[in-house]
Formats: sequence, C-alpha cells, structure tokens
Amino acid sequence: MVEFTFLALLLMLPVVYFVVTMAQLQGGSFAVVGAADQAAKVYVSEGPLEDRTTAAGQAVAAALQDYGFAPGQATMDVVCIPDDCAAGGTAVTVTVHLAVPLPLVPFGDALRLEAASLSSSATQIAGRFP
Repeated sequence: MVEFTFLALLLMLPVVYFVVTMAQLQGGSFAVVGAADQAAKVYVSEGPLEDRTTAAGQAVAAALQDYGFAPGQATMDVVCIPDDCAAGGTAVTVTVHLAVPLPLVPFGDALRLEAASLSSSATQIAGRFP
C-alpha cells in the first residue's frame, strides 16, 4: 500500500503538471489568435489613427483577459502596406506576441519563467470608402 501510494504520487505529479502546462499553452494559443484577429478588425474601422491604435490595444487586452492572461504579458505590432495606414485599401497586419508563464511556480512574477513565447498575425483590408 505504501509503495503504491509513493509510486502513484511520484508518477502522477509530473503528468498532472504536464497537462496543466499544456492547457496553459493551448489557452495562450487561443488568446493570441483571437487578440490579433480582433485588433486587426478594430484597427481598420473608421476613426483617427491615434484612436485606432488605442482601440486595437484595448481589444488585445480584452481578448487576453478572456483567457486569463494579463495585458502586460503581450505586445502588439502593427504594419501597414502601403505605409499610409489611414488610406483606403491598405492591408493592415497586426501581430500579437505573448509570453506564457509556467503555471504553479512560486514567485513566478519575479522569476519570469516562461513555458513558451507565442505569436499570431491577422490581416484586414481598410475600406476604400470611410
């Protein structure tokens, strides 16, 4: 009985930690895909260029919080082709990078241990007639 309990704990703890870590990575994958998609859609909506960047950042923050990640864990890059983001017909690509921390690590904020760095991109075409 003692041997069974000891071996079960010895074998099951790493398996459970692996499953929790993979769930954290899967949640991070869903978060960056959703954040990039929503940010690109918000960015091409009409409005001043400064408001577009702010609104896209808020969309990224909301999408990350839906999956339990802090907005400070992610960065957002916006690339416009051609360079004039306000012109109609411009292809706007938003890339979101997320650092997924290792779960259940004490002092995780201070140690900054990451399970993975994930990124996703989404492209939307700005409307020709604002």
